[in-house]
Amino acid sequence: MTLSNHKYSLQQLQALDAAHHLHPFTDHKELRSTGSRMIVRGEGPFIYDSEGFEILDAMAGLWCVNIGYGRDELADVAAQQMRELPFYNSFFKCTTPSPVQLSAKLAELAPPNMNQVFYGSSGSEANDTALRLVRHYWSLEGKPDKNIVISRDNAYHGSTVAGASLGGMTHMHKQMGGVVPNIVHVMAPYAYGLSLPGESEHEFGLRAARAIEDAILAAGADKVAALIGEPIMGAGGVKIPPASYWPEVQRICKKYDVLLMLDEVITGYGRTGEWFAATTFGIEADTITTAKALTSGYQPLSALLVGDRIASTLVEKGGEFYHGYTYSGHPVCCAVALKNLEIIENEGLVERVRDDTGPYLADQLARRLNGHPLVGERRSVGMMAAIEIVSDKAARSRFLPAGSAAGKVRDHAIRNGLMARATDDTIIMSPPLIWTRHMIDLACDRLLTALDLAEADLASQRA
Repeated sequence: MTLSNHKYSLQQLQALDAAHHLHPFTDHKELRSTGSRMIVRGEGPFIYDSEGFEILDAMAGLWCVNIGYGRDELADVAAQQMRELPFYNSFFKCTTPSPVQLSAKLAELAPPNMNQVFYGSSGSEANDTALRLVRHYWSLEGKPDKNIVISRDNAYHGSTVAGASLGGMTHMHKQMGGVVPNIVHVMAPYAYGLSLPGESEHEFGLRAARAIEDAILAAGADKVAALIGEPIMGAGGVKIPPASYWPEVQRICKKYDVLLMLDEVITGYGRTGEWFAATTFGIEADTITTAKALTSGYQPLSALLVGDRIASTLVEKGGEFYHGYTYSGHPVCCAVALKNLEIIENEGLVERVRDDTGPYLADQLARRLNGHPLVGERRSVGMMAAIEIVSDKAARSRFLPAGSAAGKVRDHAIRNGLMARATDDTIIMSPPLIWTRHMIDLACDRLLTALDLAEADLASQRA
């Protein structure tokens, strides 16, 4: 499908876009000077723009399209549910069949202590719910002052006021004119950027974990409700913690009776080679925030998985929980999610990532990129990868101005048919789980071309 099938031309759409559409995370003046790329179709691992240009999507939309584009099964189940019952709410002691069935399925797939689900429409909403829930839990347990939540620098937990406050991106905080109280941020487990000279990854992981303990002791354990963290920091640059990090974090949280809120909006539903990254890293959480790949992006839906400890108190002591959304447990979204999870299971996509494509991606990135002058480090878990762009490998120095180099690599990648993302000085990828070895090879070819072209562009910018 091209714009010949549409009512408007590309130029008309770009003019309407500039006149009326405010994009997320966008410099609108810059965008309106160039015009938006119009994506009009998707098929399998590829997206197509209005000019018919084919792009291999290495970001799965926005970390979400795990089963790829153009799956008729999801369109069919959505249409069937819309005809039968397009909407009814979960208020007033009512529900509909699909959220009930989905809740049971999620309890089956989730870690053993996760047996209750609260629905929203986005990861941001789910993290808002998690924040309210853990503070409410401690109040019900007679400890209302135990309400501080510890997060990490440069974490991303959504764009609502509460989600952005939980996150550690200071540029977002500045635009809000203030953040939700009693949220404390500590160092990220980012060994490549923050380890000390001579410090091993193991030692760094312990030091990063103990920054959490220091924050707990500074505030007082009787004041700290929870730690929130992504198993792998996604939007912050696919920062994969050392193997020593999460076991030490778990020990610290248990020692001080601090709840663990795991944000798996990006890592959930197969991305790391397990249904949940909690399993990949051996984390026992009290809440797990999920969204994105729950429906492979075909419908907006989030599911906050709630552990037995919190759920038991909420049910037995809580009375009415004054929280919820119009679209909590939307029947169409939940029906699509059920079919999406069925496809992931039937096609063995989680096992494929764990046993085949995940290891192959790691091997090819190492073999083909490590020697490139711009690549300081490459890292991956499952179908999730990052490439650090540097001006000097030994010194780990960056090009100036900061962030410009990765942007050039990204732009060349897109022009050469690979949709990747630049975050600061890091190229990140999060491909659909349907990628094969051939698609990984194709992505590496296009990424190497982009690196070579960017190297020529950056010759005059070395710090």
